Amino acid sequence: MTTIHIDDTEDKAIAFLNYVRTLDFIEIEDGDSKKTILKNIKLGLKEVKLAKQGKLETTPAKDFLNEL
Repeated sequence: MTTIHIDDTEDKAIAFLNYVRTLDFIEIEDGDSKKTILKNIKLGLKEVKLAKQGKLETTPAKDFLNEL
C-alpha cells in the first residue's frame, strides 16, 4: 500500500494534479474546473483519513466487485 501526503496548499495540489495528468492511464474530464478537482481531491484525502481512523464505514473491494 502507498500513502500520498499533500500539504494543504493549493500550489502543491495543483502540482500533483498536473503530474497526474501526465500519466497515460489517468483520465480527467475537461468539464471539471481545477477548483472542483482540487476540492474533490481534498475531500477524498479527508475520507481516506477518516476511514483509516475507523470513523468512516467502508466496503471491502471484494464485496464492492461482487455487487457489480
